[in-house]
Amino acid sequence: MSVLMYVLVILVAIAIWKGIRIVPQGEEWVVERLGKFNAVLSPGLHVINPIFSKISYKVTTKDIILDVPQQEVITKDNAVILANAIAFIKVSNIERTVYGIENFHEAMRNMVQTSLRSIIGGMDLNHALTSRDRIKAELKTAIADEALDWGLTVKSVEIQDIKPSPNMQHAMEMQASAERERVALVTKSEGEKQATILNAEARLEAARKDAEAQEVAAKASAASIRLIAEAVKENNTSATFLLGDRYIQAMQKLSTSENSKLVLLPGDLVGAVKALVGSK
Repeated sequence: MSVLMYVLVILVAIAIWKGIRIVPQGEEWVVERLGKFNAVLSPGLHVINPIFSKISYKVTTKDIILDVPQQEVITKDNAVILANAIAFIKVSNIERTVYGIENFHEAMRNMVQTSLRSIIGGMDLNHALTSRDRIKAELKTAIADEALDWGLTVKSVEIQDIKPSPNMQHAMEMQASAERERVALVTKSEGEKQATILNAEARLEAARKDAEAQEVAAKASAASIRLIAEAVKENNTSATFLLGDRYIQAMQKLSTSENSKLVLLPGDLVGAVKALVGSK
């Protein structure tokens, strides 16, 4: 009996030793008994039945950083951009997490990728590149309900990077260059147009001034002729002197001209001038 008792004591000690479980802080363990969910062990010391029970799952209760790899996304206007994200999730219901989905890490990663493609696919290129906060908010809302069914809580979702694909970026650079050239040509054309308008206005103003000057000169000439005509009504001596002076000046200019080889002067200069005046 004593030997049997010793054996029983040893077996009980081994069973207790095998059944002792120490759960570390930051984890919770799922215990199954005869293949069925039995309990969740929180951090601390626990003793389970080592024969009929076992630890089936060890789940972290810390926030999980889920990196979503970069993927190509087609926007509403058929532009290709590259986008990746990062999600922060936490296990809130262990039973749902371990029994509701096969691999919640992979499931959440695929969920984020699918939702990201759907959200960006409803935007054009410019909005997709400048609406990071909107995409983040819609992405979190899209995956939160599904995550809750799997016993997960979505703490936050961040868009790590969103940019055009290399081919798209090259096309955008060419478009921007063409736009800059177009603006430069338009600016140059506008400058030439303004210069032409200013030149035309300057010529018009000059012509107007010339016309005004000619009009003033014509009026002055008419006034001068009128005064001369009045002066020679009774006495043409003044007219004779004026015409003679002009006649002599004209002859002097002819004599100094390079093209003049021979200048003939009348013998009776005074008589010639009087003949021009019409004097008796």
